[in-house]
Parts: sequence; structure tokens; C-alpha cells
Amino acid sequence: MVNKILKKLVTVACLFLLQAASVVASQLFIGSRTVDISPQLPVAVTGQFHLRIAEIAETPLIATAMVLETRGAEGDLAIMVSCDALYIPTDLVALVRQAVKKQLPDIDENKIFLNATHTHTAPVLALEGEYLIPKNGVTQVKDYRDFFVDKVSRAIVEAWEDRAPGSVAWGMGYAVAGYNRRIVYSDGTSGMSSKTDLPEFRSFEGSEDHNVNTLFFWDEKGKLTTVVVGIASPSQEVEGRYAVNADYWHPVREGIKAKYGEDVNVLGWAAAAGDITPHMRYRKAADDRMRNLRNLSRVDELARRINLAVDESFAAVAAERHSELIFEHHVEELLLPERWVTEKNYLEAKAFVQNAKDQIAEDPKAADALYRMMNWQDRTVKRYEQQLENPKPMYPMDLHVIRLGDIAICTNEFELFSDFGIRIMARSKALQTFVIQLAGSSDWGSYLPTQRAVNGGAYSAIIHSNIVGPHGGQVLVDRTLEVIDQLWDK
Repeated sequence: MVNKILKKLVTVACLFLLQAASVVASQLFIGSRTVDISPQLPVAVTGQFHLRIAEIAETPLIATAMVLETRGAEGDLAIMVSCDALYIPTDLVALVRQAVKKQLPDIDENKIFLNATHTHTAPVLALEGEYLIPKNGVTQVKDYRDFFVDKVSRAIVEAWEDRAPGSVAWGMGYAVAGYNRRIVYSDGTSGMSSKTDLPEFRSFEGSEDHNVNTLFFWDEKGKLTTVVVGIASPSQEVEGRYAVNADYWHPVREGIKAKYGEDVNVLGWAAAAGDITPHMRYRKAADDRMRNLRNLSRVDELARRINLAVDESFAAVAAERHSELIFEHHVEELLLPERWVTEKNYLEAKAFVQNAKDQIAEDPKAADALYRMMNWQDRTVKRYEQQLENPKPMYPMDLHVIRLGDIAICTNEFELFSDFGIRIMARSKALQTFVIQLAGSSDWGSYLPTQRAVNGGAYSAIIHSNIVGPHGGQVLVDRTLEVIDQLWDK
């Protein structure tokens, strides 16, 4: 009799657990689409302080959209678009969401986010403040923005229409594709991408992250449809050219397509890398020798390393596919304390702005070199003046945190210094955590530096480079982890 009761209790418990599992684990639906977002030439490209007009396109620029969905009472949605761009202005994200909502009125458009690969050879996307672009003979920013919104929104709609049951696997490999570019000297100051072959060179200021995080998606028939690659390195190997170029992401995508199928869609996610560069800071001659022996350009060498990591991860995880899994997408507006502008910052910036205006008035051609820098510092002037009215300014940022099975995906709008990304990954309850920087930005891709960087000074850590400072960075870390905890505690 006791045994029968125990068996019934066990049976009831098992049924309860199965029902509970069915509530949180749901069939994954996947859709993806790739579109060409290359501009009409000539076009102004961004990423440097001086005006550059690109007359040629050395590679296409790509946007890749992916839709993830589960259905039913516990269903959720995430729409992610990776774009070959320096950054994605938040007002442009809003326009994409509006365009999608018109075509798909039943979706939650707030579940859409766009990220930039941070190439310095892509068109200007800000309507004002970056450069004085010629009015004739050059693609205008508004025209390219309209084109961008149309292309990206259509890619999202087509990915939505393509969605079908599928499966996913997550992997992790390693590739040296980024190096810390903050150089510390004996007097305690830091430089940005400055020299290391000096007696006063002491160390690199921050961390490096050589992980290559990957996601692989298959359809019901077992065909690979989409690959996600996350790398803590901006696509800036060819950053100064007067050309349109997707940088190392182009050969990365081409390599993946050549091996796994030309119709595979590839999303590039830039992990926390505000203080990282693909340019070597020392040992360059030895590295160049090995690259030359392989007969590879620098971007091809970076792609070789990354694709090797992708291949090794795929071989290890391809058999471990998940079609029914926990999926939840949390979205919120996170208010971050802005970095304080001092009176000294204000006076110095105001003097620079006035001097630049005088130079441009005397020689209008000087605007090619001075206009962006002038506006960069003029924003500091305006921030100080706003502080007089509001002494506790806050920066609103869209925060996306996703649980996809055992992994977490979290976004931010900044060129986030690597230490912050590592803080998130180190404390995350997820098996593996993908950090995506530059998922929208209202400030030309504002850096978010550590306190150590602010103390050292130099570009990327001075007041003009930062809307949000180290304190706000820690608020971002802590809130992201709170949300991850909540998703995992469920």
C-alpha cells in the first residue's frame, strides 16, 4: 500500500515538473535575412574628426536581421539587426521600429534592437553636428538614412515572414583580434593608441577579451541558416581610408559563407571594446612577417583567426542543438547618471569652440578639419549649461537582456570599456554571456571609461568623449546583472 502511494506521488510530481517545464521551455522559431546597405557614391564616411569623402566601395556594407520567437502564454520575441556602421543613432532606431510597426502592427517594436560593428568606413548617420558635407555631388545624410531605414525594416519584415521552427547551439572559442589601446606611462598618464617603444612606457591600462562567442541556428531540416559571432574588437583595421569598407567583418562573413553555405546569414556583435583596437601596439614587425608569409592582408589575417575559432566551436557544439528552451527578452529604459562637467571643462571647451569658429570664419575650408571637433566640444559647453538647471542629469538608455537557454545576451549603447564587459561576464549566472556594445547611440558612439582611464586622461576618457562616466558604468553593470539574476531565478 505504501509503495502504491509513493508511486502515485512520484507520478504526480513528474507530471507537475513536466507541466512546469512546458510553461518555460518552448519551441524556438527563427527567421533571418541579409541586405546590402551600401550607399550611393560618393558619400561622406565617419569615424575620424576630419571630413572624408569616399569615392570607392572596397567591400559591400551589410545589415543582417534575425527574429527569434517562442509562442503561447510564455512566448516572447527578439528582433536583432547587426549593421556595418560606426554607430546607430537612437532616433534612427526609432524610425526603423516605426517602419516595421506599420508593416507588422501586432509586434512589440520595442523588442527590436540594432547594433553597429563600428567600422570607421561607413556613411555618416547623424543628421547634424558631424561634418559640413557638400550639398552637391555627394549622397546626403538624410537620403542615406531613408535608404537605411527602408532596407533594414524590409529585412526585418522578411525575416519575420521567414520564421519557422528551428534549433540553436552556443559555443565559445578564442582568437586574438583586439588589443588594449590605452598606454600607461611612468608619470601616471595614459595615451590612446600611443607609443610603447619609449623608456617611459609601463603597461597597458585595461583588460583584453579574446573570447569568440558564437551562436548557430538550424532549420527543421538541419540546414544551418544563421551564425552569430561576438568579438571584443571594433572593426577599425582600415579606419582611415577614403573608402566604404566593412573592415574585417567582410572576410569573416565571406569565410563563413564559403564553408557553410552562401545563403548563411551572419550577425556580427561587437562586445565591450571601448579601449580595444585591432591594431597591434607592439610586436608588429614579427606579426607582419608571419602574415606576409601567409600572403594575407591584415584584415584577412584577423578573419583567419576569427573563422578558425568559429570552425572549432561549430565542430564541438553542432550535435548539441536546442529546439525547445527557455526564452525571455527583457527591455527597459535605464537611467544612468551622466558624467559631471566641471567649470574648468566648460571654460576650456568654450575657448576651443570660439577659436574654431574664428578659424572657420577666416577660412571656410578649415571646417573640413575643425567642424566635428568644434561640435564635439560644444556639446560639453551645452552639458555644463544644462547642469546649471539640472544638477543631477541622467542619460536614458535602452537596456535589452535576453535569456536563450543557458546563455544571456545584454546590450548597451556605448563604446564600453572592456573591464565593464568582463565584470558582467564574471558575475553572470548564465553559462555564457554575450555583451553587445553600440546597440543604439545618441552621441556618435560615446565612450564609457573606467575610473582608471579617467585618472589617466587622453582621448576616450576625457569629458568630451563621455556622456556617462565610471559611476554610470557600474550602475549599468549592476542593473544588467540584476536582470540576468531575475531571468535565471525564474
